[in-house]
Amino acid sequence: MSQPTVKFKSPFWLYRLSTILKSIKTLYTLSPEKIDAFLNSYDIYDHDWANEEHLVQKMGVNYYEEVKRKLVDYYCVLNHLCAIGHVEKMYIPPAMDLSVGILENQTLFERKMSQDLAVGKGSKVLDIGCGRGRIASHIASLTGAEVTGINIDPDQLESAQQFALRNGLSNQCQFKWGDLNEIPFSFPDQTFDALYHVQVFSLSKDLLKLFKEMNRIMKPGARFVCLDWVSLSNYDPKDPDHAALMKRIKPLIGAIGTPSAEEYVKLLKKAGFKIITSENASIDGLQAPLIENADRFFTRATKAIKFLVRWKILPAHFKALFDRLTKDGEAFVTADRLRLVTTSHYIVAQKK
Repeated sequence: MSQPTVKFKSPFWLYRLSTILKSIKTLYTLSPEKIDAFLNSYDIYDHDWANEEHLVQKMGVNYYEEVKRKLVDYYCVLNHLCAIGHVEKMYIPPAMDLSVGILENQTLFERKMSQDLAVGKGSKVLDIGCGRGRIASHIASLTGAEVTGINIDPDQLESAQQFALRNGLSNQCQFKWGDLNEIPFSFPDQTFDALYHVQVFSLSKDLLKLFKEMNRIMKPGARFVCLDWVSLSNYDPKDPDHAALMKRIKPLIGAIGTPSAEEYVKLLKKAGFKIITSENASIDGLQAPLIENADRFFTRATKAIKFLVRWKILPAHFKALFDRLTKDGEAFVTADRLRLVTTSHYIVAQKK
């Protein structure tokens, strides 16, 4: 297995073992309230930002406060579930090399992204929706840049800070609470030399407003790079089979909004960006081999979890958590192979 560029102070396998054990311990000690909150959080993915009337009808005029609370309920548990497998960074990467697995393809993608950010030592980079901060630390290690990560989940921010500290990157990486829907951001005009995110902006309820705010805090000529979830031209929302697949996939990947690739680019241009690249970064546009890889691992893990629960080695709530996590993986594979949606659309844009 190829190793990430971050120079771990212990062998990579030992780091992964410690991470897995820590996540299992966290999940073991979850309160009934947190378990229920996580399982109930999935209902936000029954909505779409484009249908605000439905959101207001279900949650009231201040619907975003409930959405935000449920997002935290979702991610503060999900990040530990994902850390047990090969998706500690909580994203399926583009399939860039089919001879290797998820971790190696994440490394390949992040190297590509670091090059396209066009930054170096001393540059200031913003990671929106930084999660556990593993990507931010990798980008800092690859480029020498100073990376600021923002996220709404304190649990993930703490993990990000500890990871950077353990790996000698605390001088290059800082992590702070931030909500991509609370605009304006706290940063002054023209602060950043580059900005990126990985599969986060489906959580933006107003992409144009967000893109304009990004433009404000970026320096002239600064680059924006992202990997994101989009619907593709084959997707027909009026087709009942397509709609059913979409309904199953959105909770699996944590998507609320579902922009098309064309809409995404159009809004970026409207916000003052020049598009350099807009393409599917996977070989032949398909992530399915890697999605299947992750689905197989977690399906097998779920079988093992059920055995351990049956023998009372693990508490019963482990079964409920893993059943929810592994639900509908085959729907994602089907939609990917039909080229209806993807989470590997790659965009490089530049502030004019």
